[in-house]
Amino acid sequence: MTEISLTLGDVTLRGTVTGSGPTVLLLHAGGERRSVWVPVAAILARQGLRTVAYDLRGHGDSSGKATTLRTLADDVVQMIGREPVPIVLVGASVGGMAAIAALADPAVAKRVAGLVLVDVVPDLAPARMRSWLDFHGLGGRYTHLVDDILGSGPALFVTAGALDLPILVVHAGPGSPLSEADVHRLRAANRRVTVARVPAAGHLVARDAPEELARLVSAHAVAWQGTVPTVDRC
Repeated sequence: MTEISLTLGDVTLRGTVTGSGPTVLLLHAGGERRSVWVPVAAILARQGLRTVAYDLRGHGDSSGKATTLRTLADDVVQMIGREPVPIVLVGASVGGMAAIAALADPAVAKRVAGLVLVDVVPDLAPARMRSWLDFHGLGGRYTHLVDDILGSGPALFVTAGALDLPILVVHAGPGSPLSEADVHRLRAANRRVTVARVPAAGHLVARDAPEELARLVSAHAVAWQGTVPTVDRC
């Protein structure tokens, strides 16, 4: 593993690179940090994939504050811009929303071979989402960011529906804020969306089922990036 940093004005994002090969950019959920990806990154490295994982601004070792989705999306644009193409983008929860917002720029989308949304789709019902956050004791965290994301739901849905790249939605089991109807709605809007279910995992799939998540990401990254899979050396 190699530690890296990305300086954006007065904010510095801290990251970790693992492995070599085609790049997979990993974006963690709100309230998490890049270390959540360590087991996933280790498996992907054995499959011949290079992963890059940053602490989002206001998280972990990165400075700044995460108060708007646009700010996080602009950070993701910069992350994508410094990596060799083609990139596979993996976003969990808030990371997935930031990924979609970043891909609204066609020039950014051209650099991405595919998108994995980990237990997140855009434009969830705000009241239901707030209830889910409150139930899990998260209602008071990142209040401004949550308000901004929920208010951006319709625009994010339009963006996701128009993306001309393959999208995998990894739908967790009990504890997921997503319903089958939420996932079906996105599939109806964009025919390039496929779904994989991980019923043993809660919302934080990278924590609960890293092996299964890595298997899904690896299989799709190989297909999307046109690479030959490496024999697992574990």
